Amino acid sequence: MSLVILLILTVLGVSSVQTTRMQELMARNSHDINIAFLAAESAMKDAEALIEATASVGEFAAVDAYKDGLYLEADYNAANNWSQVDWSDSNGNYVTAATVVDGVAEPPRYIVEHLKSIVSSEDTLNMDNIGQGTGSGLSEVFRITAYGTGGSVDAHILIQSTYGKRF
Repeated sequence: MSLVILLILTVLGVSSVQTTRMQELMARNSHDINIAFLAAESAMKDAEALIEATASVGEFAAVDAYKDGLYLEADYNAANNWSQVDWSDSNGNYVTAATVVDGVAEPPRYIVEHLKSIVSSEDTLNMDNIGQGTGSGLSEVFRITAYGTGGSVDAHILIQSTYGKRF
């Protein structure tokens, strides 16, 4: 009888150890993904600062601008620019974020794509000449794609955002 009880206790002990180990692995993976997301968000902020520092959309049309992580919108039915970037290549056509994130395997990176020029219907006429002098109401829309890694290169995340600016 005591051997049967000892066997049951042993099985319960091994089961609890396996459960604890699995929960520890899940917690570690969750932590890695959170770090990767924070790294990608910091790259997103760096990209927004780059757009704010940009003087004109012409920088995106410059020869080989894509090598600096600046892209024009992909042609209709063409693959998206962000899906063509090799994020693991150290010589990839992306921008490495200037912000340092502790605990990541690789620094975060991003690309910026100029999507469209949009004329807001509210600002098209601007008959009273309030705000914009020309009454154009022209806004430039950009797509930012940011890539971040966690504590290991296996934990990575890709996030996108759109950002508008008037030049």
